[in-house]
Formats: sequence, C-alpha cells, structure tokens
Amino acid sequence: MEEVVGGLWHKLVTRAASQRHAEAAVRLDEIRKSAGILFRALGGDPGLNLSAAPAVRHGARRRWMERIAGSGERIELAWRDRETLRLPEQIDLFPERSLNRDLYLWLVALSAAGNDDDLPWIVRNQQATLETLERFPGLQARYQRLVDALLPLRFAPGQLPADEAAQEHAIRQALQHPGSVAALPTARRPFQPVPLWPHPAPPISAPAKNDAGDGAPEHESAEKTEDANSRRKHLAERTDMPDGKDGFMMMFRAESLFSWSEFVKVNRPQDDDEDSESAKLAAEDMDKLTVARDGKTSAAKLRFDLDLPSAGEDDIMLGEGIPLPEWDYRKQILLPDYCRLQEMVARQAEPVELPEHLRSTARRLRSQFQALMPVRSWLRAQQDGDEIDLDQWVQQEADRVTGGAVVQRGLYRAQVNRQRDLACLLLADLSLSTDAYASDQARVIDVIRDSLFLFSEALSATGDRFALHGFSSLRRGHIRFHHLKGFDERYNGEVRGRIAAIKPGYYTRMGAAIRHASSLMARQKNQQRLLLLLTDGKPNDLDHYEGRHGIEDTRMALVEARKQGLRPFCVTIDREANDYLPHLFGVGGYAVIREPEELPRELPLLYAQMTR
Repeated sequence: MEEVVGGLWHKLVTRAASQRHAEAAVRLDEIRKSAGILFRALGGDPGLNLSAAPAVRHGARRRWMERIAGSGERIELAWRDRETLRLPEQIDLFPERSLNRDLYLWLVALSAAGNDDDLPWIVRNQQATLETLERFPGLQARYQRLVDALLPLRFAPGQLPADEAAQEHAIRQALQHPGSVAALPTARRPFQPVPLWPHPAPPISAPAKNDAGDGAPEHESAEKTEDANSRRKHLAERTDMPDGKDGFMMMFRAESLFSWSEFVKVNRPQDDDEDSESAKLAAEDMDKLTVARDGKTSAAKLRFDLDLPSAGEDDIMLGEGIPLPEWDYRKQILLPDYCRLQEMVARQAEPVELPEHLRSTARRLRSQFQALMPVRSWLRAQQDGDEIDLDQWVQQEADRVTGGAVVQRGLYRAQVNRQRDLACLLLADLSLSTDAYASDQARVIDVIRDSLFLFSEALSATGDRFALHGFSSLRRGHIRFHHLKGFDERYNGEVRGRIAAIKPGYYTRMGAAIRHASSLMARQKNQQRLLLLLTDGKPNDLDHYEGRHGIEDTRMALVEARKQGLRPFCVTIDREANDYLPHLFGVGGYAVIREPEELPRELPLLYAQMTR
C-alpha cells in the first residue's frame, strides 16, 4: 500500500510541477527529414549527422514545486561539433504545437550560421541571430513570436537576487535586441537555460581508453534493435573491463563512498538477462554512462570472431596488394598510399546452378529484360545502304514531274544494330553487419546473395557488360576486395559458385573499395558506366574510420569517380540512410529499400529504370 500511495503522490506532484505541454509536443523524428534538408539548404555543413541531444543538468534556480517533485534538473539543448548537429529529442515548451515546431526550425537555422567559438557565449549567439535574420528575413516574424512566448516562462528579474537579476536582464535584452549586450554579468548560480540558443558549454564525452569497436562487436538482431533515432542519447565514456579479481573492500572510510551513478570496477557479468527494463530505467537517471567491453553479448546479440583466418583457410589472394590513398577531411589533403587493398577470390567455390527458390523469379526477370536486348532496325534516307528506300524515291520523282524544286535525297535504307553501350560494376558490402537477420527467415548476407543472383540473371538477358565485386576491411592495411565476376567473364556456374560462397567479412572502408572499383570502371570504353553500390550501413572501420572521417573519405572517392565520367548510385537497406546519403550521392543518387527481403526483386528493376 505504501508503494501505491507513494507512486500516486509522485505522479501528482510531478504533474503539478511540470511546465511542459505534452499535448503540443513535437518530436525530432517527426521533422528529422525536413530539418536535415533545411540545414543544408541554409548553408549548413552537409557532412554533419543529425542526432538527439542528451539531457544535461543545468544547475540553475528551479521553482519550489519542481524542487519538491525532484524534476526540472535536466534540459535538452541544441549544439553541434565536427560530426553531429544535436537537437532536443522532443520540444514541448510552448502550449502551441506550431511554436514548438518553429523552435526546431529556428535552432536549425541558427546552427547553419557560422560560429566564432572565441567569442563569449552571449555575444556569439547574438551575432549568429543577427546573421541568420539578415540572411533570411522571413524568419523575423517567427523569431519574434518565439521570444514573446519564451520570456513569460522565465523567472522575472524582480524575483531573483541582484546578481542573478542582472544576468536575466542581460539575457532578455539580448533576445529582444540582438547585438545590444557586450557581456554577461557574473552571478553565484548558473543562469536559466535559453532554449532559443545552443548550449553554452556543450558536454563532451570522455575519450575512449581503447578504440571504438575493439574486441567483439555487440551487434543486435534486427527485430530486437530499437530505432536509433528514437532512443534517448546519453553521454558516455569507455573504460577497461574489470578483471574479476577485485571485489569490494571490507574496510573503508564512509566519506570515500562513490555516489550510485559513478562507475565502480566490480565484476558484474551479464548472463543473458532477459529483463532489461530496470537497467533502462536506471540509465535514464544517469548523467553519464560508463561502458566496458568484455567480449560477451546478451542473448539477443550475435557473436563474431574478428581474427583473420589462417592462410590455408582464407580466400585466395590475387597479387601483392594495391596501395590506395585516403582523404583526411581535417587536414583537407589526400594521404598517398595510406591504405592497402587486397584482391581475393573464393577458395572453395564449386560451380553451382541457380538456387531452386529463385528460378521462377529469374525466368520472369529474364523475359522482362529481353526487351532491352539489342535489336536490328532500318535507317531511312541514307546515301548508301542495303536496299532502295521506295518512299524517298517516289517523293523525288514526284517533285521532278510536277516541276517543283528537286531536293537531293538519300534513296537507300540501311540496317543497323541498336546497341546499349553500357557497362555496370556492382560493388556489394560484405561487412560483418550483414550477418544480422533481415527477417525471421533470412540474414542480410542471404538477401545480398539472392540479389546478386537475380541481378546477374537479368543483365545476362540484356547483353549488357557487367562485373560483380564485394568488399570488407580490417583497418587500413587489409581491405578485402572479392572478385565475383569480371567484365570479360561469362555468367556461368563458376560465377554462381563464387556468389554462393560469399560470407560476412569485417568492416566497411568504403572509400578505398570505391576508388579501386572506379579504376576498374575507368578502363571500360563504354559510353555509359554505372558504379552501383549495394550496402546495409554507413562507412566504418576500427582505426578512426567512424563517423565524419569515413563519410568524408567516401564522399571524396565518389567525387573522384564522377570526374572519371562514372555514374555512382547507391542501393541500401539502412533505414537511417537519409541522414548521410544525400551528402554522399546527392539527391536522386540513391534508393532506400524499406523491406530488405524485397531487395532481390527491386535491384534489377532499379537498374532497368536507370538505364532505360
């Protein structure tokens, strides 16, 4: 009974203390796409990801009801760094939904303005506000509405001590008249957060003590993974896993106890605990999560062995490896011979027939794609040819008999072949993430394998020249480039055997793989050259190839490919692809397949549309 009464009291007090408006809330997921487009359209850095900001403690004065309820300690504020633009996961500050949406759009526009980090916070934000309103005068009315709605929600200067009142007065002046405040007065307590401006001191996660991704990655199955866009983000730091030899000290001083939210190196193994609700609730109350990797995973996760196989068991290496450059976006230079790519072919790939479950679909695709085969047609009114063009001859004779002007015409017909002068290279991502399940019946690697089979069946019916390759990587010194079919090879049982032998590899160093695929395509003399990338995620690798570095290197590789006259196009099953693929491939340069199991059927049809 005490727990029931306590729970009801907590809900009652929390509801009474809340200054939020849940009925008018706007979530980041609702405006994610439009916010990304707006940020780039207003001149923001196109390489930034869009993510939810973690809630952080502000330390400012709270109302007495909030102190009783223990609420209002945290707030989500926008900020950006080199790789990410962070916005509140949800805005429910105002009673009108339109105002909450306008606040999102204002934060996006303000973040697109240039920032001078050397200026004081209040001066920097006034400068950004003036620049934004000058560049986009249409935002003036929305900004004024936001300011008018925000000021009544803040503590009035008359309710505050003198030093805090001076701060509040300066902030109000800066909001209403940007550029009029040169400095923020000092006070004993932090000032109230300003939701219209970015965070004054964005929290930075502590650097990892080991590279991200070291050890066995914890990769969840598709049906158990939460949508990354909807999860609340936390600040995090990585530490070493305790060795299990140390326990609690039996003797200690009381003043040396840690608070419950701090990390204590006690060996607490995860034995596939299915009930994770209590852990999730505890995480919600923590300011910072400390994560240690122990090489174990819970029951819903997959286990991988990332050690390279022995030479006798590994695929056959072709040559000594190819040195390739990599783009360093921080230094804005191309690092020569920074990576090494190794061409490989499957060791155990016996010739096979097309799998039984694909044969009916393959027959249908072949009949559809035969309409794209080269056909013979007649060219009329030619000076030379195989036959006389009777229509042109009769017209010329009629002009001569009637006394009209005789126009010299071509009097022959010539038969020619209408060729599709096209070559396509399909580059498939074979990274370890493809071992996850795309549906209850099939893994991602199975979907990719079926896609390669049907794609080859369709293109062999058209007569188009095509090549198939796969790739994965394990740091910059070992990029695996799997040969499945070359341009001059026929599609036969041997090629099908190589496709059947593909398996999940390691990581996804896209830039190097695209550069080598582009060099293979550049040797083809066809008028149209299509570089088709098939992937399930963004670029990543162990040695600092995560995030912005991998994205920018891949983008530079695609820029180089376009300069060589190639047409890159990406087909992906990554649901978050809209966050980064527009920056890589441009609008219309990629397609997202929402249902992964539909990829084998959709891929040939996409190719037909692109080459029609």
